[in-house]
This record gives sequence, C-alpha cells and structure tokens, in this order.
Amino acid sequence: MAVTDPIADYLTRIRNAQLARHRVVEIPSSNMKKSITEILYDQGFIHKYKFEPSEGKSGVIKIALKYLKDSEKPLIRSLQRISKPGLRKYSSSNDIPRVINGLGIVIVSTSHGLMTDKEAKKKNLGGELVCSVY
Repeated sequence: MAVTDPIADYLTRIRNAQLARHRVVEIPSSNMKKSITEILYDQGFIHKYKFEPSEGKSGVIKIALKYLKDSEKPLIRSLQRISKPGLRKYSSSNDIPRVINGLGIVIVSTSHGLMTDKEAKKKNLGGELVCSVY
C-alpha cells in the first residue's frame, strides 16, 4: 500500500512506538524525514538516530526514543502534522505560531531547508508549517 502522506506516517510511527514503549523505531527514509529527525535530535526530543542505507530503496532511519527517567513517560507529548497534502499551511516569519508559549517547536520548511520556528524567525524566513512538537 502506498502512503499518501509520508510525513504524517513518520509522525504516526513515532507516536505509536511511544505508546507501545518501544526504545527504537524504524522508519523508511527520505531527505525530509532525515532533516526532521536531525531537528528532533538537536532540540533534545530523541535520544539518538542512525541512517541505514538499504539496497534498491532509500534506506531506513532508526530512532532511539527518549523517556522521562522517573515516570517512564515519553518525552514527546505531542507530535502534530500542521500542513497536510490536501491543505497546505504557509506562514510569514512574523505569523509562525508559538507552541506552548515557546516551550515546543514548529518545524518550518523554508527556502533554506527545514528549521525550527525560532531559527526561521531569527533569519526572517517564512514557509510551510510542517509539524509541531512538544
């Protein structure tokens, strides 16, 4: 079965793995998914990641998920797709929404690549709002 929205599939796989308390989740790779994974790692939402190439296909991303030490709850509380294939959401640098008053992040696809909302505002770049994480 072909996936119509690979980014929504990526986010859902992470959500499902956290609900099942998995330590590692494997996701089919793409350049955009690699960029999102790097942003999640840089912002401290995931423990570590590894890109593994495979024959014929684009490869696999292995993500080690992070949990809170005391309660074993997932560190990522919410992972929401904002812009969908049927309804794209774009925003100027001034209108990028804040997630939980700046505690969460919005991943923005700009002309300079994927970046967090804070980076986009600093560089005065708008773009497509990919997803929000907190």
